[in-house]
Amino acid sequence: MNEELRQKNLKLVKKLVVVALLMFGFGYALVPLYNVLCDITGQNAKLKEASEAESAFVVDQNREVTVEFVTAVNESTPLDFRAETHSMKVHPGQYYTVNFHARNNLPTPIKAQAIPSIAPGLAEEFFKKVQCFCFELQTFAAHEEKTMPVRFVVNPKLPERYKTITLSYTFFDKTNNTEN
Repeated sequence: MNEELRQKNLKLVKKLVVVALLMFGFGYALVPLYNVLCDITGQNAKLKEASEAESAFVVDQNREVTVEFVTAVNESTPLDFRAETHSMKVHPGQYYTVNFHARNNLPTPIKAQAIPSIAPGLAEEFFKKVQCFCFELQTFAAHEEKTMPVRFVVNPKLPERYKTITLSYTFFDKTNNTEN
């Protein structure tokens, strides 16, 4: 009976070692599995695009494009909203940051979403926003004022006929929107 107990214990130890090795292997494989899942859902593309964006273009020092910044609020949106800079000359391929300022005029919090628009429409594919407050719903506390940066680059492949690009934002009140 002693030998039988020893065999059972040895069999149990082997099973436990195999389970421990499988657990270690699964833990080791989680990073590649996570990367595959993120590739499938497109999450890695966004992270890669943001990290590679800063070195994606060669700056064209011989060319300037005027970028204009226009702001508006929907008539029911209780915000003051303005661009720090109304226009600037940029070299295609160089990254720039411009600040926008918004202030909640109510004594209560609000949620608002900025919707961007680029004109002329055909130039939109050449205007890349790396960082933008328009990517997320903005929450403003009562009478809160925010400075919100936009980091962008104009792709040097922008056709020569485009001398001016207008980036326009309109804020919409989403406070009572049930989709939030």
